[in-house]
Order: sequence, then C-alpha cells, then structure tokens
Amino acid sequence: MSLERDINPSETKPDDAIDAEMSAIESSLDKLLTRDPAYWRTEQKKDRLERLERIQAKQAALKLRVLATAGDIAQETGAKDVSGWMRAELLVDKAVGRAQVKLAAAVTKYGLVAAGLAEGVVSQDKARVITQALDAIENDPAASGEDLVLAEKLLVDYASQLTANELKIVGRRILTEIDPDRFEAAEAKALQREEEHAQRRTFFSSRDNGDGTVDIHARVSRTIGMRLRTLLDSLAQPRKLSAEDKGRKAPYDRVLGQAFARVVETYDVDQLPRHGGHGTTMFITMNVDDLRKDLGTAALGFDGEQITAAEARRMACNADLVPVVLGTDSEILDFGRTARLAYPIQHKALRLRDKCCQAEDCDAPAAWTEAHHLRPWSEGGRTDLANMVLLCASDHRRIHDPDYGYERLPSGRIRFTRRTRTG
Repeated sequence: MSLERDINPSETKPDDAIDAEMSAIESSLDKLLTRDPAYWRTEQKKDRLERLERIQAKQAALKLRVLATAGDIAQETGAKDVSGWMRAELLVDKAVGRAQVKLAAAVTKYGLVAAGLAEGVVSQDKARVITQALDAIENDPAASGEDLVLAEKLLVDYASQLTANELKIVGRRILTEIDPDRFEAAEAKALQREEEHAQRRTFFSSRDNGDGTVDIHARVSRTIGMRLRTLLDSLAQPRKLSAEDKGRKAPYDRVLGQAFARVVETYDVDQLPRHGGHGTTMFITMNVDDLRKDLGTAALGFDGEQITAAEARRMACNADLVPVVLGTDSEILDFGRTARLAYPIQHKALRLRDKCCQAEDCDAPAAWTEAHHLRPWSEGGRTDLANMVLLCASDHRRIHDPDYGYERLPSGRIRFTRRTRTG
C-alpha cells in the first residue's frame, strides 16, 4: 500500500490536491445531509448504513495515519503531546485524544490491521481490540513472531464476522486457537490468575444518603458482573417496554435499579446462612395503632432505622419479616403469623388464576409479580387464595402508598385513584 506524500518536494505548503479532495468530501457530505432518510426505502437504508460504516472506517484510517505523524504539532505549539493540542484546539477530551494517538501508533505496527481500516472492513473499535490483543501476544514470552503474524491474520478475518466485544473475547484466546497443545495450559493458568486477582479486588460498600436512599458501590469479577447485568436486563427490559407502550418514559438506569431492588426483595431467604438456629430475618417494630394508619412509622431491625407504616405493610406481604407489634405500653403483642407468606404452590395457583398484574392499567406478566394480601395481616388477613392478588412491584408499592386509594372491580382487577389532600 503506497502512501501519498502530503508535501510537495518543491514547496512547503500543503498539496493543493489534498485540500481539493477533502473539500470534495465535505461538499458531498453537505449534500447528503440535505436528504431526508424518512423517504428512503428499507433496502436503501440498509445499503446506505452499510456503506456509511465502511466510509467511517476509512475516515478513521486516514485520521490515524495523520495522528501517527503529528508529533511536530506538539513541538510547534508547545503542547506536551498532540492530544494536548487536540484538547486545546479541537476540544477533544484529553483521555479520548490520548486513546486515539495510542491507537494510531499501534496501527502503524500492524499492516493487516491498517489495510483493513483503509478498506473499510475493520472499524476503529475493532482495530483497537485487535491491536491490544496483538500487543499482549508480542509481550507473551511463549509466543513467537510466527504466532503474532498468524494471530493478526485470524483476528482481521474475524473482524468481518464478529462485533468488537465478541472480537475481544476471541482475542484473549487466539493463541489457543493457533496451537492448542502449546497454549491451553498457559491460558488456564492466566485465567486462574485473573480470577484470583478478581477475588482480591472484590468489594462492596454502601452509604446512607440521609434522604431515603443508599448509594451502593461494588467491584466483582467480570463473570459475576455479566451474570448480574444479564439478570437485571431480563427484569428491566420488559418493564421498560411495557412503560413505553403506555406512553411513559422509563430511564433505563432507573429501571435497572428497580430490577436490582426486585432481586434483593425476592431472594430466597432459605438459601441464607442460619444464625442461632434461625434463618437471617428482618424485624419490623411498630405500634399497633400506627400499623393501621396510612401515616405512621416503623423501626426496621433493632437499631431504630425508620420506615413508613405503608412500606412495612408492603414488605410484610412478600419478604421474610417478623412484624413485632407493640401495645400502648410497648409490650409485644404479636410476632407475626406462621403462614404469613404465600407458599410456592399458592404462587403457582395465583399465576394460573390471575395470569398478570391485577392493576387495571397494567399487564406485567405473572412471573414479575408479588402476592398481595387484600386484607392486611395487620388486620387479621389470612394467607389464602381468596385474600391474595398478584401485583407487579410498582403497583404493589402503589397499593401501600397512602396517596392512593383503590377498589377491586367485579373482574378482580384493582382500580387506583389518587387521593386529594385537604387542608
């Protein structure tokens, strides 16, 4: 592949031909931007998106070539490096600029990657993944120069079949594909070291914000992180789509947070360690009169953390809680009922009967719902099918919210009404 010189031998100014070619590109893009894709046929959109992907890769190839030779810009402007100049003049974040400069230097080392970019078959993201994998192989004492050449060829070939994330996974074990006998044992040891490193780096911390929320910060292994995200996505996606179908906005980070809360709330407490012969249990302590009021507070646990009476009633429907109800003299009146929680067979029967959330305006599938006591346990409600109904987590929270009233329709559905405040 020949590279055209940017400077004429007899002149010091940029070659007029290059300026004309870049102007032609800009002019063509300006014309294309006047077109409205809404009027294009589906096949035309597919074809043009494919071509734009190739054009973007070629543009990246050209930019990386320039960046690879742009050290003189820093020298002339006094910037620490070209990424510093990009930050000052092009308003490119320093980290982004450095990543591009680093990639430009890496691409110059690997001819097949550079050619793939220039041909539009390797995107910039894929080029970054491939060069990182190749750099790791270059630093691997067990790998030879021939291994490096073959790995580059294989990864560039895979780039036309895989996404960047999929290519990253392949890149980690490309040596095993080249020569299983030589590299499988080394790969197993590397994975073991990685997992041990992940275990040492794992942590969990939480901070009470004092406004009813808690910030959670954690680091886990990649596999655990992927499993958690997959689990949360499986809970969050249907709820997001259901909300959008009803014309409500559902920011995905919020829906993921609600999905995380759902996982915690529905965890099988029988799987928890046992302390003193009893499963780990959360105690709720409150006055019997407050328990029956819309407005009231309860103490969560034995250290006095306050929650509303409505939240206490909601939690008692489906969590492994012991409600410690106190009389007027603070004597213990009730430690809850032994059959407060719906048994698994009852959940199955409720799912067969209700099929989905029973709120009038909701169709969340039964698998995402919780069993709610129509007559609360605080008022002697029994845990039987006639006294239970399925509600999704959002509507279960709403039915315990003192700002809402509700009625059960003849169809069995729950109709909510917003209570008006007086005074």
